[in-house]
Amino acid sequence: MYYQAIRRLVFTDCSCATDASKTYEDLFEELDTNKDGKVDVAELRAGLTAMGITFRKGAAQKIISSGDKDKDLGLDFEEFSKYLKDHEKKLRLTFKSLDKNNDGRIDHMEVRQSLADLGMDINQEEAKKILQSIDVDGTMTVDWNEWKAHFLFNPATNLQEIIRYWKHSTVLDIGDSLAIPDEFTEEEKTTGIWWKQLSAGAMAGAVSRTGTAPLDRMKVFMQVHSTKSNKISLVGGFKQMLKEGGATSLWRGNGINVLKIAPETAIKFMAYEQYKKLLSSDRGKVRIHERFIAGSLAGATAQTAIYPMEVMKTRLTLRKTGQYTGMFDCAKKILQKEGVKAFYKGYLPNILGIIPYAGIDLAVYESLKNAWLANYAKDSANPGILVLLACGTMSSTCGQLTSYPLALIRTRMQAAASIEGAEQMSMNRMVKKIVENEGFFGLYRGILPNFMKVIPAVSISYVVYEYMRSGLGIQK
Repeated sequence: MYYQAIRRLVFTDCSCATDASKTYEDLFEELDTNKDGKVDVAELRAGLTAMGITFRKGAAQKIISSGDKDKDLGLDFEEFSKYLKDHEKKLRLTFKSLDKNNDGRIDHMEVRQSLADLGMDINQEEAKKILQSIDVDGTMTVDWNEWKAHFLFNPATNLQEIIRYWKHSTVLDIGDSLAIPDEFTEEEKTTGIWWKQLSAGAMAGAVSRTGTAPLDRMKVFMQVHSTKSNKISLVGGFKQMLKEGGATSLWRGNGINVLKIAPETAIKFMAYEQYKKLLSSDRGKVRIHERFIAGSLAGATAQTAIYPMEVMKTRLTLRKTGQYTGMFDCAKKILQKEGVKAFYKGYLPNILGIIPYAGIDLAVYESLKNAWLANYAKDSANPGILVLLACGTMSSTCGQLTSYPLALIRTRMQAAASIEGAEQMSMNRMVKKIVENEGFFGLYRGILPNFMKVIPAVSISYVVYEYMRSGLGIQK
């Protein structure tokens, strides 16, 4: 019974509204097993399973939530038919946009072209694997009926889910903001979802940074004060901080570290969109190398704009009790004693650090993503949260490893003027002196607390991001 109802619905292109409604009515009656006039999550899930339809975890709940206008935890016939009609319209539009040559079928070349238009390059084999998950008759092409049959009871309406599933920089915040910005589809831009996602990411970053602030302060403390002759252990460093300023001193510098998230995110996003337009060589299609260049330039633009806040963050993190009363007092004293130039100390190594960080982060993430899609993607492009977090964490960590020496030089240059007797040095001279006195690994002072905060930072930012997404009404 189920099979006959869904077959009539999927494999009949009804031009007559009466015929379509009758088909919807037949299917509704089949799904409404307890005959209470509505289809709930359990009935829909059981019905889809009986039809042999493969669906993602949570798909039934999402369908009910999307169509349930009166919030009675079920769909009556009017809600049910409206959901299917609206969903079918979206599917038809998506199918037409993918069918580049208008022959009524989608082949692997059209899949590759469509994903390339979204800024994602995949090879022929990967495109074929995506196609095979939808192709029923084994022709290696997908017609409208196959497309409709695959997606009618799947909340995902297009292949842009691959882009959405594999986003990572908005979700993960490990204290550095040098990664390439996220890609947003045209649909996300026009519907306003982009700003909600950026807001959710900013809030996740704020909570994550606050939660790991003691480890971040320890990292900065060791970068500046730890040397071969003055080794500072993790335990010893925390004891020293607690003795000098109490428990609250562990969060010094966190206020401005959180405050700079919003302007940096906004500037980076706007600059990235503009640089993509300037660099794109093929009608708005952005290739990987163009994305890297645009992202690096956007990062440099954002860092240039908010860099005085970076300097203040370092000074406030390292301050002694009573040295500054707050952010404004810190800015005022730096300006009075050292002048405007002090707000850009360490700027060169900071900008240079963007290139290795962003490049390695993007290269590692793309490699891991493509490896997963090539070897494990079957019915869905969704890799699952553990794979996403692992890939994002590994790529960010690799990016940090390559750029860490430049980050250490930047921090020491920012802090030099506030340390009594510290010599003011250029970037080259400082690198030479550290290597001569402490060896190559002297450039990695503070790397332990930096790595220690990665897993808690990623975990906190993801949990908060998901709560924010839910609160802002962003569908998964």
